[in-house]
Amino acid sequence: MPIELYQAEWCPHSGRVRQRLTELGVSFIARQVPAEPADREELRRKTGSEEIPTLLLEDGTALSDPDQIIEYLEANHHERADADEHRERAEAH
Repeated sequence: MPIELYQAEWCPHSGRVRQRLTELGVSFIARQVPAEPADREELRRKTGSEEIPTLLLEDGTALSDPDQIIEYLEANHHERADADEHRERAEAH
């Protein structure tokens, strides 16, 4: 099963992690999280946290700090050949 990213489209930290996942070519499932922390039962149950973004790894490990998530991703994956193109498109929007 691919990794899961618990995130929200309106969250800038989530966007930063999604962008890095794309640049690294990492397959993931994006799980939308409710805006209200009180409504994040699935996130709490699966990860033990209500923070977003949270990356849930295949082994069940949950990473909730965006810098820690990106550090993990960069240590375990290499950039795609077209990563610069993805960055340029993201910066244009």
